[in-house]
Amino acid sequence: MIRHQRLGHSQRRRDGEDLAEQPRRTARGLSSSAGLALSLTLLALAWKALVVVRGYPAFVLPAPDLVLGRLVAEMSGGPLPHHAAITLVEALGGFGLALAVSLPLAYLLAHSPRLERLLAPQLAATQAVPVVALAPLIILWVGTGLDAKILVAGLVTFFPILSSAVVALRGVPRELLEMARISGANRWQMLWHVELPLALPGIFGGAKAGLALATTGAVVGEFVSGRDGLGALINISRGLFDTPLMFVALIVLAVMTLTFYLLSVLLERALVRWEA
Repeated sequence: MIRHQRLGHSQRRRDGEDLAEQPRRTARGLSSSAGLALSLTLLALAWKALVVVRGYPAFVLPAPDLVLGRLVAEMSGGPLPHHAAITLVEALGGFGLALAVSLPLAYLLAHSPRLERLLAPQLAATQAVPVVALAPLIILWVGTGLDAKILVAGLVTFFPILSSAVVALRGVPRELLEMARISGANRWQMLWHVELPLALPGIFGGAKAGLALATTGAVVGEFVSGRDGLGALINISRGLFDTPLMFVALIVLAVMTLTFYLLSVLLERALVRWEA
């Protein structure tokens, strides 16, 4: 009974701490949003001043208001949503493919030094060759369809997730693993209840880096071969000297990557509550 009282008191204390922390978290979020808005405003003003002072034509450096107007026009009646949706599917598909392959492989490498000695040179060699150089071969072997771009995005995303997951799984204290093993936990229970919760912060670090690179991989595949996607739109606008449209595609890519990052941060906060 005393233990239940202590547990209840501890739970109430944690709930109180969470309630006290909530206003501080909200204030930090508002200050970050205000800082981002201020920095974007200053960047737009400096950009506009540079165009006016130097007198750049639109095909060299368009003014921010011209780019914003073109963005609105393309979103309302142009092909931009179609191209953005293609790049989004390729980036998320490549990230999902990399996640499905890298996490099981990371678990095997973290628990098998022999397997790591066997595969580490091959994995390092894959990073020595830029994906930009491999993309034409992938397009040649797989084709020019959506699968090839997803594969290119997956190759770019794969190694950051793998390396972070291996380091995170190896960082789990051996004492906790031994205690779980002595308590009768099998390998699956140890993974689910001990290793995975403790390794989640490191895994999320690699996943956030991978998400940022996924759009890069998708665009690389579209640069090499593709008529759809933001990379292809950049190629088309460059050939037509349509610099405002090129800026529009770059802005959408930046917003997409930033959205990926923010969503991964929110998911991390929801799953890794114990670290706060």
